[in-house]
Amino acid sequence: MKNFLRNHGLWVLAAAAIISVAMAAMSVFSSTSAPLSNLANILASPFRSAYTSVATWFNEKQAYFADVQAMEEEITQLKRKIAQMEADVRQGKLDSEENARLRNLNELRQQRRDLSDFESAYITEHSVTNWESSLTLNKGTAQGIAQGNCVVDDQGALVGVVREVGWNWCRVMTIVDTDISLGARVFRTQDLGLAEGNFSLMGNNRLRLDFLPVGCQLMGGDLVLTSGLGGFYPQDLVIGSVEEIKVDDSGAALYAVLAPAVDLSELTEVFVIKSFDIVT
Repeated sequence: MKNFLRNHGLWVLAAAAIISVAMAAMSVFSSTSAPLSNLANILASPFRSAYTSVATWFNEKQAYFADVQAMEEEITQLKRKIAQMEADVRQGKLDSEENARLRNLNELRQQRRDLSDFESAYITEHSVTNWESSLTLNKGTAQGIAQGNCVVDDQGALVGVVREVGWNWCRVMTIVDTDISLGARVFRTQDLGLAEGNFSLMGNNRLRLDFLPVGCQLMGGDLVLTSGLGGFYPQDLVIGSVEEIKVDDSGAALYAVLAPAVDLSELTEVFVIKSFDIVT
């Protein structure tokens, strides 16, 4: 010990003096805390500040993500509500259209008591090619539908004629198909002719009115109906209206281009006339 004090005594005294001065200084600057406690707090203060900043940042981010999640959930709920409202609107529109069709069909039954038996059917396929224009329906022999039955819309306008029938389906050749040939009558003039499909007109959704009498005075817009001659089809079903009057290739006869009364591309539901009274 004596040797230690002899060799290092000055350094020990210097260290003791420095510590004394530091303690005295801390006691001056801190009147409420003990010197060691004050020193510890001084050293810890930067760490406390850093911790507080990190904790504040973390809490803010946590609150931000919680708000974002809440907004996303709210947006999801709003989207569901909007989708449900849109579905309700669509269903309401479909119900309204269905009610309108049923009202029209009821009025048609009242006006055309000779058309005694209708079968409603939905179109499952539209087929339009260079060679044919047809519709496939979801009803067939199970519902009493037979080949040759006429098909109309809810206004009673002619859509076509049944050509093939299965148990629960049938194929309808539309009035613009080249296999269609119907006795026709011009409402205004009572002129008779033959309404038939034509290859050159089918692509434009049109058909011809041929074999018109010499001297007939057709006009654009004239209404053309089924004649009912022969008893194959009901009479007075609306076929369409005269769009143009032309001279055939021979130059000796007139024919009319007819625009169908129905928009075939817009049809979804039709009515098959399963039986009718033949009017003589």
